[in-house]
Amino acid sequence: MKTATVPEPRTAAALAARRHKTETSLQRVREAIVRLRREKAQVSVAAVARRADVSRTFLYDNPEARVAVASAMAEAGERRTQMLAEQDDVREATWRERALNAEEGLKAAHAEILTQRTRIGELLGQIRDLQAEWTEEAIQRITTENTTLKQRVRQLTADTRTLDERLKAARSNLRFQDRRVADLEAQITDSTVH
Repeated sequence: MKTATVPEPRTAAALAARRHKTETSLQRVREAIVRLRREKAQVSVAAVARRADVSRTFLYDNPEARVAVASAMAEAGERRTQMLAEQDDVREATWRERALNAEEGLKAAHAEILTQRTRIGELLGQIRDLQAEWTEEAIQRITTENTTLKQRVRQLTADTRTLDERLKAARSNLRFQDRRVADLEAQITDSTVH
């Protein structure tokens, strides 16, 4: 039968110090993981080792530290996957909305093009109708009549000017004659009175 050996007091103190150091390191690892999550930084062995001020070997060798880092990395991976899926959904919804808007815009553009083509056709028809009404002979006749009318307007304008000048002269003569008659009447009245 084996008997349990009681460790020496020095050994027990060293073991207690090692356990305390390990517990302190584990606490710093947990805190580092919490800070990385809060900052939304990437959780990795190197990042946790830097933040917790422990060696990577400690993180690989200590089972609790290894499990804590692995679960934090897995959770961050799930969060990242979920976030990427949400971004994909948002992107897809945005593209779907853009596609629907583009399709609606395209329909409106086609309708406008059809309306414009119809209007252009109507206007071209009116032009053809106008061209058909006016033969070369009719156009020549209208041009000649227009020239004649312009000459007639110029002649009438000149005649009007001449008549205006004569009217002014006649009025001036009439005023002169009225003054002359008034003077003569005044002389007659003066001579009869004296």
